[in-house]
Parts: sequence; structure tokens; C-alpha cells
Amino acid sequence: MGAAAPGLSFSGPGELDLFGQVMPTKPQFDGPIRPLLKLTHITIDAKVARLLRSDSPRSLELNLSQQLAQGWTRYFVWETLIAAGFAAVLLIAVAGVRRQSYRTMAKTVLAGLAAVIAVNIGGVLLTASSTPAVLRSVKTLDDLVGADPITAPQQAATRPLPGVQAVVIGDSTAAAIGNHPVPNATPLDRACGRSSESYAADLAQVNNWNVLNLACSGATVQNGLLGAQVFGSGEVAPPQLGEAQRATHAKVIIVSVGADDVEWSIMTRLCVASAVCNDKVSAAFFSKQIGDFTHRYYELLGDLAALPGSPAVLVNQYYSPFGKDLSCLARFGITPAKEKVLAARLAQLNAVLAQGAGTFGFGVTEPPFTGHELCTTNPYVQGPDDPAPLHPTAAGELAIALADQQVLPKVEGLVPAPSPTPTQSAGRD
Repeated sequence: MGAAAPGLSFSGPGELDLFGQVMPTKPQFDGPIRPLLKLTHITIDAKVARLLRSDSPRSLELNLSQQLAQGWTRYFVWETLIAAGFAAVLLIAVAGVRRQSYRTMAKTVLAGLAAVIAVNIGGVLLTASSTPAVLRSVKTLDDLVGADPITAPQQAATRPLPGVQAVVIGDSTAAAIGNHPVPNATPLDRACGRSSESYAADLAQVNNWNVLNLACSGATVQNGLLGAQVFGSGEVAPPQLGEAQRATHAKVIIVSVGADDVEWSIMTRLCVASAVCNDKVSAAFFSKQIGDFTHRYYELLGDLAALPGSPAVLVNQYYSPFGKDLSCLARFGITPAKEKVLAARLAQLNAVLAQGAGTFGFGVTEPPFTGHELCTTNPYVQGPDDPAPLHPTAAGELAIALADQQVLPKVEGLVPAPSPTPTQSAGRD
């Protein structure tokens, strides 16, 4: 927070420096001195996270307005103190040149400081007295910067898809990243890493269903399933749960989520690069991630339970990519001790998935990869040198489909389609 360069007008907007782009503020201020707000970095710390998760958005609004007003006041306090400091140095120098006594010097300095402070305070009162009240009226970021009518996202397509029997939502495991891409892939299909060898495609073929596969690599509960997912390429995947509601006659929704929420790939890479995996820092990090995911996951389950038509829900747990034989991974830094830590943390994630599904009366399954882990003769998991390490191969996706097939609830009306239909990915109706 600071002050913009004074202008000749006696009222007008302040200035915003948003990541180097300067623009006027939405609020108007009286006086030639108006605020300058700079935003060059965003950090979501624990305090902000608590406010965003609060049941009362009023607390966030009050915090923003108070911070803006306090920032403006703090700026002028520091400006006054700095001006007083320079004035004190100058006055002491003048008194020294005049060879004044210490008592006379003290009087001169105090009188000068009083004059500088009075001028600063008077100037603020005359030129910007109404600014704190205007800043306190800012309750949201939209109040401060306004909306961008040019880049506002267009309304998502709402055309229903009544011919869909099942919907898959989730992350790269469900998208089957690293396997053959879907035919006639759209830019969004490519950004999401969707494959024609996904378990959604296998379920479609086995049951003669029309399956809508909305899964996307990197998807989390917040950024992917409940909210939009933005890619560096500029592609935007709409919220998967919102898209799933277009399948108005779907009888089952299959969910694969959680690995990206707990930063599993980062945890694995850190484990490989570190001497040990069970250090207190990584343990504390994972504990926080699993706690945050649990909160978001239950929010997702609540939304799934409230879906129109009450489709059945099946939650997929994660497979273990490592078996007893780790010889082929030794050169990558995976040891039995590290595998034990990773397996324990994966078990924690699977426990959260199972407990949540049980709480809401949903189905749950864990695909059996036993005997087909890395370093076996027929692995269901892509190796370190494959396109998507630790993700399922085509055979692994089929194993997930077979596991789902065994526990899919016997829902009345979930019957094969009249003719075979290829898997349908988001963006293609």
C-alpha cells in the first residue's frame, strides 16, 4: 500500500499495480493524493485458508476492508516517521554548523519535528481524509478491481446427454495418461491426457455402455471436480461434477481422486531424492495435505449424494505400484525402507477414501495389482522410463475396470445400450 503520484484533479480513482499491470481502482477517492495498491505475489497461508473455509464469508469481507484501511494508515505513519527522521538529521546538522548548545539544539530539533509532523498530518487531513472510509467499504476484490467483461468465462454448455449410462470423474489414473490417446482428440483431451485405453473405455466395451469420461490429469477436488481446472496451454476444463450432471440418466458415477490433492507425485520424488522418507518435515507436510484433502473430499461426497436422480457412486482406491521385488528401482533410489513409508502413506489415503465412501453409503474398490507391480514380468504400472511413470498401463486400466465391474451395484435400469458405443470424453457429445 502506498500513494499514487498526485494529480491535478480533486477526485478520482486510485491505482492498482497487479503483477506489473497498472490500472485504476473501481472506488473513487476525494483529494489529489490517492492510494496505490501493489499485488505482485499471492500466498495462501493457513490464516487465509481458514478464512476461505469459514462458514461465514463476513469474516473474510471484514478482514479485507480492515487490512486496506490499516494499510493506508500505516503507510502515512511510516511516511511521517521517515520525513521526521530526515528532518531531524538536517536540523542537527544545521545546529552543529551554528555551534548551538545542546539545550538549544534539542529545542530546535523538537520544534522542527513538531512542524514536520504537523504539516504531514495536516496535509493528509486536507488531501485524503475520506480515503480510509472508502477503503473500509471495499468488501470483496470485485469491489476493488471490478470484473473483466472481456475475459469472463462463457457459460458452460448445458445440453443434456440422456444416452449416457455411466460417468467417470477424477485424475490422471482415470484419464489413463501415458497410454494411446483418444481418437480425434480435442485440445482439452490432450491437455487432460485422456486415453482410449482408460478403464472408462473398458467398462463401455464390456457392458455396451455409453461412458462419459471427464477425468483429467492433475485434477484435484477443488481444481477439477468441484471447480474449473486451468492449464498452462490456456485450456480450461469446466468442473467435472457440473459436467457430469449433463448425463441426466446416468445410473453410476465412478470417482478416482486424491493423489493430486496430497501431492503424491511430489512426495514420491522427494522420497527418491532424500536419504530417508520418514523425516519429520515430509511427515508433517503429508499430514497437513491428508487433513486438507479429507475436508474437501467430504464436501465432494456431499455434493455427489445430492445429485438429481440419485445415481450410484463408486469410489476407486489407489493401487500399490511397488511389490516385494524392488531390484529394477534400485538405481532410482527406491529402497525397501522407502517403499515401506510410501506404502504406509498410500494406505492412509486409501483409508480416507474408504471411510468417506462408507459414511455416505457409496461403493468402494481397490484394484488388485498384486503380482503385477513394477519389477515383475507383466507390470500393470508404467516404469520410470515410460511416458507417465507409476500410472497404470493399458493392462492396469483393464484391471481397474474388472475390479469396478465386480462391485458395481445392481441398480435397476442400468442395462446395456442397444449397440456398442465408444467412450465419450468431455467436449464431444
